[in-house]
Amino acid sequence: MTVATVELFYGLIALVAFGTVVVLNGLRVLARLRSGVRETWDGVARTIAPNALGMAWFVAVLATAGSLYFSEVANFEPCTLCWYQRIAMYPLVVILGIAAARRERSGAVYAAVLAAMGAAISLYHIVLEWFPSLESGACDPDNPCTLIWFRVFGFLSLPTLALAAFLLILTLTTIRAAHDEDADPTPRRTS
Repeated sequence: MTVATVELFYGLIALVAFGTVVVLNGLRVLARLRSGVRETWDGVARTIAPNALGMAWFVAVLATAGSLYFSEVANFEPCTLCWYQRIAMYPLVVILGIAAARRERSGAVYAAVLAAMGAAISLYHIVLEWFPSLESGACDPDNPCTLIWFRVFGFLSLPTLALAAFLLILTLTTIRAAHDEDADPTPRRTS
């Protein structure tokens, strides 16, 4: 399998991830604005929620495998921001795997926090790729964060692939967390 084939594969997966994020979050917003959409959203959330952590784990595994492939097989040297994105993504494989296996609600919360942090770093990295003049010198001059290894379909780069994964994980974990709150009628104690 060639590097270009893997780039295309991950580019297609990223497009599906972005589409899924837009549809799910769009339904969620519309459900709050229109009562007719609420039933549709509730049905979708009830269908996804029981397996949301397993699906998020699968996304994290794919993202981790892709990042390792691009650095270890394709020899794309990770920049400083790539390492920070990896620091946010790699633990998600373990956290989400354990949470999915044990069906622990708390795993969704921890994963959502890491995914949100990773998404923010990815977004900043994407901005630097498109506007290199904004780079503040935090990245290594020998391996700049503005270096673009590839762009699938003219706009999907490595940090864009990471952003797609982080946003999908964030969407799935928030669906799980919200569904658990809706399903649990017992009030939470506050101190």
